[in-house]
Amino acid sequence: MNRHEEGNGMEASLEARLSAIEARLGTIEQLLGVGKPAPEPRPEPWPAQPPAPRAPRPPEPPRAPLDLEELLGGRVLGWVGGIAVVVAAVFFVATAIHNGWIDEATRVVLAFVGAAALTAGGIFLYERKGRTQAARAATAAGIAAFYASDTAATALYHLVAPAAGLAIAGLVGAVATGLAVRWNSPEIAGIGLVGALLAPVLVDAGTSSASLVFMVVALCATVGVLIWRRWSWLAALAYVVSVPQAADWLHHEYHQQLALALGVTAAFWLLYIVAAIGYELRDPTTRLRVASASLLFTNASLTALGGWAMLHDVGKHQGATAWVIGVAAAQIALGFLTWLRTQVSREVGALLVAVGSALAAVGLALALDGPVLVAGWALEGVLLAWVARRAADRRGFFPAAGFVGAAAAHALLFEARPSALAYGVDSLPKAVVSLLLVVGALAALAFLIEEARVAFVLAAAVGAVYLGSVVVVDVVGRGQDGQLALSAFWALLGLGGLVAGLVRDLKPLRLGGLALLGLAVVKVFIVDLARLGSIWRVASFLLVGLLLLTGAFAYQRMRKEQAL
Repeated sequence: MNRHEEGNGMEASLEARLSAIEARLGTIEQLLGVGKPAPEPRPEPWPAQPPAPRAPRPPEPPRAPLDLEELLGGRVLGWVGGIAVVVAAVFFVATAIHNGWIDEATRVVLAFVGAAALTAGGIFLYERKGRTQAARAATAAGIAAFYASDTAATALYHLVAPAAGLAIAGLVGAVATGLAVRWNSPEIAGIGLVGALLAPVLVDAGTSSASLVFMVVALCATVGVLIWRRWSWLAALAYVVSVPQAADWLHHEYHQQLALALGVTAAFWLLYIVAAIGYELRDPTTRLRVASASLLFTNASLTALGGWAMLHDVGKHQGATAWVIGVAAAQIALGFLTWLRTQVSREVGALLVAVGSALAAVGLALALDGPVLVAGWALEGVLLAWVARRAADRRGFFPAAGFVGAAAAHALLFEARPSALAYGVDSLPKAVVSLLLVVGALAALAFLIEEARVAFVLAAAVGAVYLGSVVVVDVVGRGQDGQLALSAFWALLGLGGLVAGLVRDLKPLRLGGLALLGLAVVKVFIVDLARLGSIWRVASFLLVGLLLLTGAFAYQRMRKEQAL
């Protein structure tokens, strides 16, 4: 071999070694993830839609830390000072009255002048000298002094007619409402609006129509401020103040003006519905507020109860029942409308539907009886379950099950009592229809409520067996022959369930059949042995024993075949 061939061999060997080294380095890089080329971006399918720009969420302002000095010096001192001024004015008037310094007219004039000066001074200080809490406190104290002066002029000294007193209170309330909205002052709103709502009582206007109209106007203004400024506490305060006055007016007027009284009741119901739902629209949230829920529930309950009491007291019993059902229907319709077509929380709609459903159950109980009532409750339960399933709200399943349970309880207490297994029923058609309705409703709930399907299927099966048992005892007879037939019915049904479970390989059906056979055995050894005559006792034991042997043979034979 010459040098040229030797050099070529060395070069080939060196290239082979370098190739092997490169291959090993590539394997190491792959294992370590080093040196991987960046993946090429995939082209978006044409035409590519640019993403919609999202508006940046404004940052929430940081909550200022509590400054004790600012709280005491800026707020507490101002409000305590305003209260002290009002108390001083009251003490001065009381002292002047006790010592006989001034007569009644002069007292009232001085009271109004002092209230005007205090209010005007507070407004001036707030608008021109800085928006301070002291100025607000002075204005609120002046408004409260105006109401106190109006009360003294009308109810205490009778210097001003009640109608004029209402006009003065309305003017004060209007000024206070304007200031509260302008300054965003809940304190002035509370004093001014609540004072206006209480004006018929403060001026001793009685239960006249003018007093009612005045309070309704004040209530409308309160609802407007509540929705505009989103002061939820104002709804509860206005409800507590206005409802007793409305109830007092209704108590004095419904005997002579029943239609008007019912219209007023409906108007108050609507006003508070607007207050609750309007507040939810103004300040939407996904959760149900306690204030709105309490207002809606209390409003519906008192409206239904008040209308029913008035109609029932004048002898219109059917009208009273119709009133409750009408309120329930209005609640349910409003609940569905709120649930499906507005921006209000779905929980508000669910609450309206639930309250309306409860009232409907009460109305049905008042209007109906027997199988018709069972049908109403069962249908209502099924409808609630259907709505809850469509809305994907599991909480609706509980009232649905409650209504069907109420239907079952009514059927067991009145149409088909448990004593029917021994003595039959008063009316077999009513018992059969009621139990069929309950079984059908339970089957429907088993279809609609997947989470508790097994429980509802079991309940429907028990209801069907109970229905058959009642029919057997009532048809065959209420004596010893009926009890023999009942034992045979349970044993035959248990045997049939056992065999069907074996043929279809359904364990729940087999267990149900065994349970019925066990129930038949317990009845034979406890009830039939103690109460049946000798020949009936023999027949009962013989029949059940043969059926048990048949069931045991079928079970062992079929289970052995299934094992093979």
